[in-house]
Amino acid sequence: MLNNKQDALAIIFPNSYDNEVPSLVNERLMASIPFASRYRLIDFSLSALVNSNISNISVIVKRNYRSLMRHLGAGRPWDLSRKNGGLNIVPPYAEKGIKVYNGRVEALASILEFLKGQKERYAFISDSNIVCNFDYKAMLAEHMENGADVTIAYKNEPIPYGFMNLQQTQTTDLYYTLDLEGSRIKKINTNSKEYGPQNLSMNIYLIERELLISQIEKAYARGDVFFERDILAPQLDSLKVCGYQYKGYTARITDILSYFDENMKMLKPENLDALFAGGNIYTTIRDDNPTRYIGNPHVKNAMIADGCVIEGSVENCILFRGVHVGRGASVKNCIIMQDTIVGGKAELDYVITDKEVGIRPGKVLKGDATFPMFVPAYKHI
Repeated sequence: MLNNKQDALAIIFPNSYDNEVPSLVNERLMASIPFASRYRLIDFSLSALVNSNISNISVIVKRNYRSLMRHLGAGRPWDLSRKNGGLNIVPPYAEKGIKVYNGRVEALASILEFLKGQKERYAFISDSNIVCNFDYKAMLAEHMENGADVTIAYKNEPIPYGFMNLQQTQTTDLYYTLDLEGSRIKKINTNSKEYGPQNLSMNIYLIERELLISQIEKAYARGDVFFERDILAPQLDSLKVCGYQYKGYTARITDILSYFDENMKMLKPENLDALFAGGNIYTTIRDDNPTRYIGNPHVKNAMIADGCVIEGSVENCILFRGVHVGRGASVKNCIIMQDTIVGGKAELDYVITDKEVGIRPGKVLKGDATFPMFVPAYKHI
């Protein structure tokens, strides 16, 4: 049976699919995008790993990582502030051999010496654009039972609209569907345009650490770029690559509309319960007062974090920490990020505001369910 401490380390790529949400990553990267009123996307990956007793975690950043480093700190909220293992953030140019990478192969090649010095048998590789309460222990158990060389987690679901409309010139943004025969993967399809439910990769991989090192050394010497397309896909006959079907709740961020929709789904109790059922989700603590409701505010179907002040009307909204809704203001169908101030008698409908936005009294901002209006960070309107 598996030990309490899993014989595995993890590597997280926090910049994956940044190009698909350019407005949201102007001040940050994908992993530090706020979600569900108080969390960041990476909180779900880190918490799931820690809940699965995996405590040696490396985060290989590429750009715009100041916000992420400020959020993660030394990893204390996830109990990752340790002498051995713990949280290891790898920025570009931190060492002579580490540079800004183009694909997963270059990124992993830059930490080969680190990987060679570790003792864990297995390595998990993950992105941060999928919100889920993933069970890494179950995936490891199935990997061992199958005697697999590599296991890829997937969800049977339609390809998201954001993926179906990727521009062919965006070669760094690839997604993969899997053709399986039993548990074994027979084909990996890149940027498929098939409709209906597909075995869509979650970009969570499990591989023996020594095998990963040898595969990356060979691939890097050949000039390969992508782990999935250039390493796994050509070796499906020689490597036993298996699929692990995840049946839990997922929220996949592929564009600004999916970000809006997936947040709004959190207003339905069944979705909230499905996501948070299982292990706890941890995040950085911000010492705020409880939310205050002043005067005679109207609040209906809203997720509101601590530190907010509500004097107006809030309906069908996600409000992050420190938001102030002024007297007589109306905020409907909106995502309002931290420390935003909505002035008195302002009207917002289908609007996403980034952090520390100021909406002056009486202003009217309206988007649409299929095209929410976005206000950049620190903007005053």
